[in-house]
Amino acid sequence: MSAATGASAIDKTEAIAEAQEKSLTEVVDRYAPLVKRIAHHLLLRMPASVQIDDLIQSGMIGLLEAARKYDVSKGASFETYAGIRIRGSMLDEVRKGDWAPRSVHRKSRKVAEAIKLIEARTGQDAKDTEVAKEMDIDLSAYYAILQDAAGSRLFSFDDVMEGDDSAIEMAAGELLGPCDGLQRDTFKAHLSRAIDGLPDREKLVLALYYDEELNLKEIGEVIGVSESRVSQIHSQAAIRLRARLSDWS
Repeated sequence: MSAATGASAIDKTEAIAEAQEKSLTEVVDRYAPLVKRIAHHLLLRMPASVQIDDLIQSGMIGLLEAARKYDVSKGASFETYAGIRIRGSMLDEVRKGDWAPRSVHRKSRKVAEAIKLIEARTGQDAKDTEVAKEMDIDLSAYYAILQDAAGSRLFSFDDVMEGDDSAIEMAAGELLGPCDGLQRDTFKAHLSRAIDGLPDREKLVLALYYDEELNLKEIGEVIGVSESRVSQIHSQAAIRLRARLSDWS
């Protein structure tokens, strides 16, 4: 290779690198508001120890990963794909902290087990009073468990599988092979049916939180309950979904 040819190759490589860097900069500038919006939305369900700047920083990492990995042939828009990646990156960062005592996770699992037993026995949605009775605790203690769960873990559609990121990967279209695609479609169908089968108030809270992106205070104003009660309803809906999807592991 001649010196001129070598110099030309280096120039070309540098030009490609500069173009990629410029493209990433443009993506960051354009979608930074999306990162901030998701961060503020998630922060509403976090304990005080979680800082908004930490969520935004991890979200920016997710945005850059989305820019590098986005494949237009998958069918999803970049904003949809990026939103999944951004939220997933924030969730991963939060999980690393794992500030919740083991007792909180243990009690949440017991709630899920109680709900599953009641609904298998009665064929109907488990009521608050029934779950509390099944667990041999009073209603105030049951609500305290829900409140602790709300403050210790992000319950979301992406998190129903006990911290498994498979739902995020499914939504992002990254599973490989026809068997994985079938599993993704089957899981989504089961999840959709489980959500449709939730009690009306729980389903409404999830729709307002995830689809309309209202915060807990705004949801409380819509349905006429306190912000803390909305948090409890949200946690109960997620635990109920986990109970109904417990065979998916």
